[in-house]
Amino acid sequence: MASDRPDAAELLDAIREFLENDVMAATEGRVQFHTRVAINGLNMVTRELRMDPTVAAEERKRVAAILGHDGTPADLERELAARIRDGSLDASQDDVRAHVREAVRNKLLLANPDYLPGDE
Repeated sequence: MASDRPDAAELLDAIREFLENDVMAATEGRVQFHTRVAINGLNMVTRELRMDPTVAAEERKRVAAILGHDGTPADLERELAARIRDGSLDASQDDVRAHVREAVRNKLLLANPDYLPGDE
């Protein structure tokens, strides 16, 4: 149920805190490295869960406008990439660049917000 506590993001926070506070201090070498990788993955999933749900909808809307039709996000992105490669979107280059810039920004915000200084 969506109103149950803890929610998914809170559970991920608890797991991350356990890994950071208990596992990191009790391990070294390869296990510690993999623990750090797991912590980074949990942080990414937590940010994605907390991301404004309109971000994905806005991204889909931008691509659909560029291509002139709607579809699944994966199909739209695949077609966008193919049409960039074949040059058929050259007339829409400004819109394509704006979309790609915003999509990359959103991906960086999920991967690691520190990659974008001054951003939230």
